[in-house]
Amino acid sequence: METADFMPSEADIANIRKDIETYEAARASAVRQVRWRVPLFVGLVLVFVVLVAWLFNKVADPNEQWFSTPHVFLYLVGFAASILLYFRAIRPATRLRQSFRETLLPIIFGFIRDMRYQHDVTPNSFDRLPRETVGGFTMSRFDDIISGRYDGFPFELYEADLWDGAATKNRATTFKGVIVAFETVEPFPGILVAARRANAVMGFFRGLFTARMQELSSGVPELDAAYEFRTDNIEAARPLVTGRLAQALKWLGETWPDDPARIALNGSDGFLLLPQAKNFFELPDISVPLDYTRHVAPMISDMGAMLATAALVRKIGAKDEAG
Repeated sequence: METADFMPSEADIANIRKDIETYEAARASAVRQVRWRVPLFVGLVLVFVVLVAWLFNKVADPNEQWFSTPHVFLYLVGFAASILLYFRAIRPATRLRQSFRETLLPIIFGFIRDMRYQHDVTPNSFDRLPRETVGGFTMSRFDDIISGRYDGFPFELYEADLWDGAATKNRATTFKGVIVAFETVEPFPGILVAARRANAVMGFFRGLFTARMQELSSGVPELDAAYEFRTDNIEAARPLVTGRLAQALKWLGETWPDDPARIALNGSDGFLLLPQAKNFFELPDISVPLDYTRHVAPMISDMGAMLATAALVRKIGAKDEAG
């Protein structure tokens, strides 16, 4: 699968560039708004705090001026108010970026049929993802969600952040990256998971989810060192784990070398999990002019590459003539 297979046509690129020009005019206006809104909103709070603090000095003990208990309370309230007003001041820029994503993404991903874009909601396919793939987590967040049809099969692709522990200090990330859910060529009679081999702590929590699953080996030492293969139908899973699944994971190891990609099959549902810290569909900061070559074209290439990979992975369980 070549990059050119899913890059837009010249006509589509021309339309995208026109949309970028429209966005640039709105972006420049939003930047101007933010430049006066931030100093005004935060400055008013500072002026208010200083004025009230000066009034407190009139009744405060001479040794406690500017540092009495009411002063400290005032400073804390002023600090909190400054943060709230700062985010309110930059709201035009935030709204612009999100509205532009909702408008532009369906255009730049023109090779996707019946495309639908959502943001910050739970994807429909997530409940069908075998939890053995990611282990235990108590919190989840989903950013951009794109669904549609590619190469004749329906899919749902979303950025997911899964972690255990509500507090940032004790947060343990179980998965952060892109999940591609798709319909397999041939349903697997059960659940089959190829997940990153866990350490002792993560292994304990994953064991809570894998009690009904059996582990098996691929016979490839480097894969067995990196992955845990688990299934509830070991007879059906063995030829896949020692065959096409092992081949797919070896290929993914070359194309996705940083953190091992994960694969899960659950009946007719297939899942490709690509760990990645960056935001794939993030537009540059509002202060940076949007450029097609630098910002949009790589986004299209990344999306096409992930869907092309999913198109290959979905054939793991197919019969020879279908694969």
